[in-house]
Amino acid sequence: MSSNQSVDDTVIRPLSAELALKAQEELGEVPDRIPEDIEALRTWIAKQPHLRARQDAQFLIAFLRGCKYSLEKSKMKLDNFYALRGAVPELYKNRFVGEKQLNILKTGCLLRLSQPLQADGPRIHISRYGQYDSNKYSIAEVMQVNTMLGEIQIREDDNAMVSGFVEIIDMKGVSAGHIFQFDVVLVKKLAVLGDKALPYRPKGFHFINAPTTTEKAMSIAKSLMSDKIRKRFHIHSKLESLYQYVPKECLPIEYGGTNGKIQDVVDTWTQKLTDYTDFFEQDAAYGTNEKLRRGQPINSETLFGIEGSFRKLDID
Repeated sequence: MSSNQSVDDTVIRPLSAELALKAQEELGEVPDRIPEDIEALRTWIAKQPHLRARQDAQFLIAFLRGCKYSLEKSKMKLDNFYALRGAVPELYKNRFVGEKQLNILKTGCLLRLSQPLQADGPRIHISRYGQYDSNKYSIAEVMQVNTMLGEIQIREDDNAMVSGFVEIIDMKGVSAGHIFQFDVVLVKKLAVLGDKALPYRPKGFHFINAPTTTEKAMSIAKSLMSDKIRKRFHIHSKLESLYQYVPKECLPIEYGGTNGKIQDVVDTWTQKLTDYTDFFEQDAAYGTNEKLRRGQPINSETLFGIEGSFRKLDID
């Protein structure tokens, strides 16, 4: 979507035949009922004095799909999606498309591959944290760009919205400087964000080129997860074992596959993020005013329990 294009609030992009079937079978999507469900969400948003939310149909259907058409879950996730902007300022403050954001993307540390796992399969992400300069950028700044890519996917990526995503974390080049930035509190916030606010579902996390110290970090991360999500974490000592989950041909040339070159992915997404410059400027107008919320406010304390223990997270 170019920033200059007008968005028709009522139009939903048609799914491919394969994804339409999957949405109906796995998410309970009933095409004839979609307008009614979207109208129900809009009516609910209008009655929330604390909430300023986008209401175009393509945005709202992402939450319905991500919550398997439970209206109550969709409302809760949508509310948290905006409330977390105030609760996690390190990710959402000054979240604009600028030189810093584009330069982080150009390092190739965050990749969204052009071809999904299958025609109706999840999107493939590759995160290469060793690629960014830890003297120039913080992990929070990199994760901020990650949230921006995620919001573009909410609008454009039907595979991610219907089938979720598979994340490959390539630890090659991760230095002491990167490890020093590892922040348990930020990891906890990201886990809550993924579980309670984002409408797309992780289907697997695969670590490659991982040093032995990764095991320690993984045990901390795993303590935040339910059994179901814990089973989706894999550490691969060789690419061959990754290929059992993500076939070789689904990966970029640099990983032995035929799914494009890394530089092509970087170029595509740099242009895409640039096209969304106006979108993210306008996005600053949306969020929650917790003073106007009926009941308990949603903030860092209520979400992350600063004095409390880590909660178990269950990702659908």
